[in-house]
Amino acid sequence: MPFPDTHPDAGRWKALLFICLAQLMVVLDGTIVNIALPSAQTDLGFSDGTRQWVVTAYALAFGGLLLFGGRIADLWGRKRAFTVGVIGFALASALGGIAVNTGMLLGARALQGVFGALLAPAALSLITVMFTDTKERAKAFGIYGAIAGGGAAVGLILGGVLTEYLNWRWTLLVNIFFAVIAAIGAVLVIREPVGDNNHRARRLDVPGVLLASSGLVSLVYGFTRAESDGWGAPWTIGLFIASAILLVAFVVVENRTKEPLLPLRVVLDRNRGGAYLSLGIAVVGMFGLFLFLTFYLQVVRGYSPVLSGLAFLPMVAGMMIGSTQIGARLTTRVAPRNLMAPGFLVAAVGLAILSQIKVDSSYAAIVLPGMLVMGLGLGTAFMPAMNLATLGVRPEDSGVASAMVNTSQQIGGAIGTALLNTLATSATVTYAAAHAGTATDPGSAGLLKMQAMVHGYSVAIWWAAGILVLASLVAFVLIDHRPGATTPTTGSTEAPTQAGAPNSIR
Repeated sequence: MPFPDTHPDAGRWKALLFICLAQLMVVLDGTIVNIALPSAQTDLGFSDGTRQWVVTAYALAFGGLLLFGGRIADLWGRKRAFTVGVIGFALASALGGIAVNTGMLLGARALQGVFGALLAPAALSLITVMFTDTKERAKAFGIYGAIAGGGAAVGLILGGVLTEYLNWRWTLLVNIFFAVIAAIGAVLVIREPVGDNNHRARRLDVPGVLLASSGLVSLVYGFTRAESDGWGAPWTIGLFIASAILLVAFVVVENRTKEPLLPLRVVLDRNRGGAYLSLGIAVVGMFGLFLFLTFYLQVVRGYSPVLSGLAFLPMVAGMMIGSTQIGARLTTRVAPRNLMAPGFLVAAVGLAILSQIKVDSSYAAIVLPGMLVMGLGLGTAFMPAMNLATLGVRPEDSGVASAMVNTSQQIGGAIGTALLNTLATSATVTYAAAHAGTATDPGSAGLLKMQAMVHGYSVAIWWAAGILVLASLVAFVLIDHRPGATTPTTGSTEAPTQAGAPNSIR
């Protein structure tokens, strides 16, 4: 099935700039508010229990509605969905920035998640349909991969600067500036391929929307409750069971409906499925790193919010170099799995270096090289993974295929935060109990507390390194290495029989 328009839009590179700017806004919003939470809590007076909901409200809405947002982009048109998402995200951010009470702030964060779930898949699917030449597509996804991978770290930096020098409210209000520029670019520059409307789905799969959204919300919330209440808590177990039932029902419904929310051919394709799975696993380790290193730098090493944010710059630099200078340059000559598998392994080496942190470790000796190596590895792996996750997909499925990229990352982030935090807490308690006899005075007791905390971080980071090794193994085993297997001709899309599933699966 050929693309309706074989002549690329002349303004596609300008359009990419605005698309990436909007994507950066969505990605950094997952972390930019974290550093501002203590200040917001003091200002609005909410409890420690409520504080977690400032993060959770965004994660639940965003993670639960991504597939819905991706299909809406296929129904409405990607440019329209992108524009509405950008404007809505800006309005939600403004509402949060002027919040006068806790309810207003939580509602604004949930609305950010709703519009982010519309914006993110529309942005990625626009790149998918605008860049059909193999070499240009590699460059475009190299830039996008650097933004998607490094955006969370940029959020930590920007959040620290805005909180320390302005006010916590600016961690939300700053989105307005991003959104205005992106919206102007969307109206003036972004163009979808001519005639692409012919491929859009005719109706929305409402049962699929309800089952997928409720199942994903239950899954993300289950990991959130596991972090706070424990893995064996009734609420945690109940949410996981509910999620499993809802998502199994979703698969059954999708296999039977004529116009499914998520055509199973999208995920049953060997290469795309491998890309989604390896990306999700890798994000588990990456999000754990953000969590522990932020606490290590601020609580143990005494860094200010700004300085701790700037400390992540080597990882951002590594991701940009790995994505644009290694991944993008080699992806047309090297099979994706031969970039992804080594890239994840290199990132695991970076985590192994970071696991050596001590209470008095030097930033230059441990943290800087560890972050740089991890960034290089992830950047190299993320670029071909994101390219592969949408490569060869039918035009009418590009929105939901793009949503699956974001969904795998969102679920991976939820798992990483809950799982690795549990491992760190357990290791900290065990270390403190084993060395309790050494604390004979207040000074040694304080030192023991710090040592136990850092030991917990170190153990969790070691686990994160192992998780990235698993991501490497998944990429190596699942993704096809044969020449041409993951590089279709320019402008081509998949044939129905390429999905790796029977033709009856729509």
